[in-house]
Amino acid sequence: MRRKSWSVSSILIAVVLLGIVAVMLYPFLYMISVSLSKNIYVMRGEVTWFPKEIDFSTYKLVLRDPRIGQAYMNTLLYVTLGTLVSLVITAFGAYSLSRRDMLFHKGFTLLIIFTMFFQGGMIPTFLAVKSLGIMDSVWAMVLPGAVSTWNLLVMRTFFVNFPTELEEAGRVDGLNDFGIFVRIVAPLSQAVFATIGLFYAVAMWNNFTFPLLYLRDPDLFPLQVVLQNIVLAGVNANGDSMNVGSDAMVVDESLKYATIMVSTIPILVLYPMLQKYFVKGVMIGAVKG
Repeated sequence: MRRKSWSVSSILIAVVLLGIVAVMLYPFLYMISVSLSKNIYVMRGEVTWFPKEIDFSTYKLVLRDPRIGQAYMNTLLYVTLGTLVSLVITAFGAYSLSRRDMLFHKGFTLLIIFTMFFQGGMIPTFLAVKSLGIMDSVWAMVLPGAVSTWNLLVMRTFFVNFPTELEEAGRVDGLNDFGIFVRIVAPLSQAVFATIGLFYAVAMWNNFTFPLLYLRDPDLFPLQVVLQNIVLAGVNANGDSMNVGSDAMVVDESLKYATIMVSTIPILVLYPMLQKYFVKGVMIGAVKG
């Protein structure tokens, strides 16, 4: 059995990569350790990367806060509905652009690519949303960002490389273009659907601009806006502790980090589950074009 030898360059690369991993992981480890440590150690500044005397009281306060629960439900609704709408629109648009026999194929493609470099801007988009009458509603969070040009082109490139023999076989069986896409192309394109769906879900989960522009009702605020309000409340407080949804006093740093972890962990869990689709979904769609 051939043993793998370590060269100087490979060791340097490994050291650099380990350093990058440490830099990326340390902020998360620090936030977790601060949010799980007892307040006395946080106030003394004795917490580094490992919690001291694990205490879940801060997480209990965060999860019992009615603003967090309502914001969680709103965010889940926006992410689920927004991802579904975006995937449907993007998939139909990408498949249409992948068909070279479509009327004005090149013209539509150039117009879509044009939007990658020149956009209307914030004010025209705000006026367009307002004129549609969807301000202060769920659709104000879903429709303005329903299609990403980058994701559309990646998915289009994926469909361009789809075997034409399968489409011709479906046409021989009597399927039209819609039937070919729904019954043949979409079921065999799970990789690109999973990858692009994750991109849309992450973008919607982290969306902070749309609620500030289009939402006025606090009951419709997503988790990111509530998180900002909690952080600002901590900044404005004159001291190291504050109240959250109860009479208990907690260190504002622990509270902020606990809130950040509560809002971040669910979307991080999706990455390992969909990681196996990344190579097929992104690399095939991006490189073979």
